[in-house]
Amino acid sequence: MPSQEPEVSDRDVAAPAPGPVEAGAAAPTVESKSYRGPDRRRGPTPRFSRYTFFGGRRRRGRRDGENDNAFVDRYSPRLLLVMLWIGLMNIGDSFFTLHHIQAGAIELNPVAAWMLTTGRTGFVLLKASMITIPLIVLTLHKNFSLARIGIWTAAGAYTVLFAYHLALL
Repeated sequence: MPSQEPEVSDRDVAAPAPGPVEAGAAAPTVESKSYRGPDRRRGPTPRFSRYTFFGGRRRRGRRDGENDNAFVDRYSPRLLLVMLWIGLMNIGDSFFTLHHIQAGAIELNPVAAWMLTTGRTGFVLLKASMITIPLIVLTLHKNFSLARIGIWTAAGAYTVLFAYHLALL
């Protein structure tokens, strides 16, 4: 009767524990319970992953030269502050636009003029969504040169627009 040996998969084979091993000593092993699946580093970080918004791991590329045109799942506080600044400037623009319209001004931007026909709340919500969606896209693409240009252009343009609104008061 042939002996039946159980099949051994890669998961059942214990990996050596990290750390130095003395010459002639048997390498310690890690229990197979710590296996978590295939190595996720074999491919590039995807645009969206379970780490994108919660518990990200990667702020930049693993090696020098991998930072450009690479997706990451952690973002710097500086980037988040710039995005917050753009959002606040957008809210300020909405507020001052409504203020100037009530004072008798007219809206020259045809898209904003159409949004004003939806009422105050509709205008603010439409305007906020029209900036929030692009900001999310720019944040996800922060390591791409065109996205960096877009982020800083939006921050500068909204700051100048906010200053213009203040000058109109």
